[in-house]
Amino acid sequence: MKKLNFLLLTLTLSLAASSMKAQGPYLEALYDVQVTSNQIYGVNATILPVLFQLSAEALPQPLVMDIYEPVGDNNDARPVMLVFHTGNFLPFPQNNGTGGTKTDSTIVELCTRLAQRGYVAASVDYRLGWNPVDPSQDIRKFFLINAAYRGLQDARTAVRYMRKLAVDGNNPYNIDPDKIGVWGVGTGGYIAAVIATLDEYQEVVIPKFLINLGAGTVPMVIEPVNGNIWGTSVGIVPPGYPVLPAGDTLCYPNHVTYADGSPISSDVSMVVNNGGALGDISWIDENTIPWVSYHVPTDPFAPYTNGVLTVPGTGDPADPSDDFAVVDVSGSYDVQARLHELGINDIFNSIPAWAPEDYSEVADSRNNGYNGLFPFPFDGGPTGEQPWDYYAEDNPNIPPNPPPNPERAKIYWDTIMAYVGPRACIAMNLGCNFTNTKTLDAATFNLKLAPNPATDAVVVSADAEHPMRSIEMYDASGRLMRTYFNVDNNQFILPREGALTGIYFLRIRFKEGVTIQKLIYR
Repeated sequence: MKKLNFLLLTLTLSLAASSMKAQGPYLEALYDVQVTSNQIYGVNATILPVLFQLSAEALPQPLVMDIYEPVGDNNDARPVMLVFHTGNFLPFPQNNGTGGTKTDSTIVELCTRLAQRGYVAASVDYRLGWNPVDPSQDIRKFFLINAAYRGLQDARTAVRYMRKLAVDGNNPYNIDPDKIGVWGVGTGGYIAAVIATLDEYQEVVIPKFLINLGAGTVPMVIEPVNGNIWGTSVGIVPPGYPVLPAGDTLCYPNHVTYADGSPISSDVSMVVNNGGALGDISWIDENTIPWVSYHVPTDPFAPYTNGVLTVPGTGDPADPSDDFAVVDVSGSYDVQARLHELGINDIFNSIPAWAPEDYSEVADSRNNGYNGLFPFPFDGGPTGEQPWDYYAEDNPNIPPNPPPNPERAKIYWDTIMAYVGPRACIAMNLGCNFTNTKTLDAATFNLKLAPNPATDAVVVSADAEHPMRSIEMYDASGRLMRTYFNVDNNQFILPREGALTGIYFLRIRFKEGVTIQKLIYR
């Protein structure tokens, strides 16, 4: 009996010690969330009215974002994460996809989780537009590459908007203008990749981005026509340009300078991509910023290594291989291999051992040692949905074979947020506390397990003013059995789920810290 008591004491102290690591803002959900919808961050030219034959020329379009902010964090210098949705640069539902708006269920889930952790998260709408049914493949490719270029310009416009809002706009969201990141999901992953790498116009004047329009070979993107890579210069259509009339304006500058006349930077501190790819691997150099990638290696549209980007839903519905093949691109594996070669992500190697796990061990078992790459083995459905795709009840277009329920996607997002958390802390210099989370007395919260000992489900409860954040269950050897994230309630029904007879420990996290409770199953 004394030996058993000693083992239990040792295990309890071990769990308590592990709870002293890597908790707090930016690493766990601590705050309620408030959303400000349809904030205008700029105005620029859209060609959608021309493509839909509603206008003879491109028209100015308000650029909008939904801003998610934490409530109750008392932080006057919050980091920002700009989030970009999927959609193949086509409007929903014409894109034949399951998303394509700033209110996609997946994007709402991501932005909410970021704000719960202390970020200002913005779901950013951006300009769309190309014609996937144009009879000329060259014209389709030409305008799709132009659409991606506009996405880059809009992303950098959003970055400058946030900085100008912080400096000249009374900073209503308590933004730290020096700590801005970009996160792209699906098509948004292409935007994240290009904002991380493209810092000279000449980098897009390479053979794969040249086209013959009848009067000779020209770049698909022409700076005087499309505006510069920052979106800070005017772009005017010349005579002989396809589809659009001469003299049409394709780019309007936004937020070029602060009120004092000094230039506003478009730079960001880090990027994250869920899917997508990079236009050309040569764009990565020693100036590239830290980068975290999530990718399904069998993604049929955005290659994991190197391959041809294809656009889903643009070919024969009965033959996915008929989808429009655009250009050779580099996927997350090749991107991370190049980052590793240059030492860009070496800063992630300083992440200490901590609990709860950030899933580095899982990622490292799959990523060939490229710290920052998290492959997700997954067999997607016919429309290319990914394991992180989240389908709320009000999602406008659930695919033919959707995930069984949103809980599956939430589990993937638990992993995604845990892995990116400490890496964003380091890359964005957030000053995360990796060492000091308070261990609490259960009596402080009137914490109870009933029944205990138990033969089936157990009700875990605390005072109403102290909701539980998460619950982790360990066996008597200290092995993590399961985790319940985002409990966010003062009562939780803990299912037995096949747990054998014996002693277990629950590590229960509150906003104020953690506590350890013993549970016995008979």
